[in-house]
Amino acid sequence: MALADELALRGKVVALSRSGDGLEVTDEASVARLLGALSGVFDLVVIATGALGRPEKALRALDAAQMAEQFAVNAIGPALVIKHLVRLLPKDRPARVGVLSARVGSIGDNALGGWYSYRAAKAALNQLVHTAAIEIARSHPQAVLACLHPGTVVTEFTEGYPAAKVTPAVSAQNLLRVLTQLTPAETGGFYDWAGKRVPW
Repeated sequence: MALADELALRGKVVALSRSGDGLEVTDEASVARLLGALSGVFDLVVIATGALGRPEKALRALDAAQMAEQFAVNAIGPALVIKHLVRLLPKDRPARVGVLSARVGSIGDNALGGWYSYRAAKAALNQLVHTAAIEIARSHPQAVLACLHPGTVVTEFTEGYPAAKVTPAVSAQNLLRVLTQLTPAETGGFYDWAGKRVPW
């Protein structure tokens, strides 16, 4: 919601959600129907879907159904949105697509372990976005697709977290600043809220 509010201050916004529009990213028919109803071109898109589920602290806690659900929501869903979004991106000018990822999806930055399903799903998301960026650059040379890590945002879930936190509004401003400053040469990358590259 904070991202939509911040974007509304900058111009016209088309916001789609599960609660308001019935967008179910795990159902391609739903994605195709809602994105197919849109017309015109979109210069900036943010895909802000995701779910944490129940983080596993050990291998013995792995559950196949929960893992599949994490992949469906956190990786496959955003990839389906990108698939049906491409036709709405302009080819003759810059276009930017930011996809919310998470630092815990970094393989190189994983020193604590745990959170198997969420970590793996976000790592898969990063690969999907990176791969899509390569393909889309061929037809949309000025386009930028990027995975974005928002940092720790103040929510009920993060209450008690020792990490420094920012409000949703500040997080939205940070993410949009990073996304709008990226160049086509940086497409397909993974960046944090400050614009620093996050290791794969």
